[in-house]
Amino acid sequence: MSDGGLSIDGPKTLKGAVVMLLIGLAVTGYGAYDYTQQSDAVADAVEVDAEIAALDVESSSSGSSTSVDYRPTVRFTYEYEGNTYESTNVFPAAITSNYDTESAAREVIGEYAVGESTTAYVDPADPDGAFLKAQTSNAPLIAAALGVVFVLGGGASAVRRILG
Repeated sequence: MSDGGLSIDGPKTLKGAVVMLLIGLAVTGYGAYDYTQQSDAVADAVEVDAEIAALDVESSSSGSSTSVDYRPTVRFTYEYEGNTYESTNVFPAAITSNYDTESAAREVIGEYAVGESTTAYVDPADPDGAFLKAQTSNAPLIAAALGVVFVLGGGASAVRRILG
């Protein structure tokens, strides 16, 4: 492993600890920002008529892990203030939720059918980013919490390296 690598005790060098701290700050900041953005989008949203063009569930596995994550996907069209748009957002968050089972992911989009009309929600400040469910997702909060873990680990490791 390189000098800046990670071990079970955290980064081996001050440089590695600072990098871990910075990554944690960035992830925490982005998670908090995304949660705030989606909360504002839900609060400001207006209803529009939409038509479902596609529904699916995508699966992905990460690295050597045997676990598989499932993510509901959707594509729908809608009109807002005389313009036609297309969106792929189930929730207003940029960070998407993954589910442990395919059935859990299908349940999220189970009330929709291709070719049918439904209600979508548009934030007037971002008419390109309509979403189907006017509720916040916890995915940004999970990202922010993961970032806090990195901040704490990187910060503690940096203090140990400095005081050392």
